[in-house]
Amino acid sequence: MNLAKISSNGQITVPAEIRQLLGLKAGDKILFLQKPNGEITINNASAKAIINAQKAFYGVADEAGISNENDVQDLVNEIRYGKDN
Repeated sequence: MNLAKISSNGQITVPAEIRQLLGLKAGDKILFLQKPNGEITINNASAKAIINAQKAFYGVADEAGISNENDVQDLVNEIRYGKDN
C-alpha cells in the first residue's frame, strides 16, 4: 500500500513506486477516472491518449490502401501538392 498526503494547496506527491508502475516522469499528466462502482483509478494520461488513438485509427491504413512508408509519403505529397504532383 502506498499513501500520499494532500497539501493545503490540494497537491499530492505520487509515491516513487506508483510513478514507476505508471511510467510517469516529471511533467507528465495523470488521469483520474471514476468507475461505475464509484472507485477512482489513476492512469498515465499520455499512455491512455496513445492507446485511445491507436484504437481510433485501427484499420484506417488498410482502408486507405496504406501499407508502407512510401504510401504514407505519397499521401502526404498528394495532400500538400495535389493529386497531379
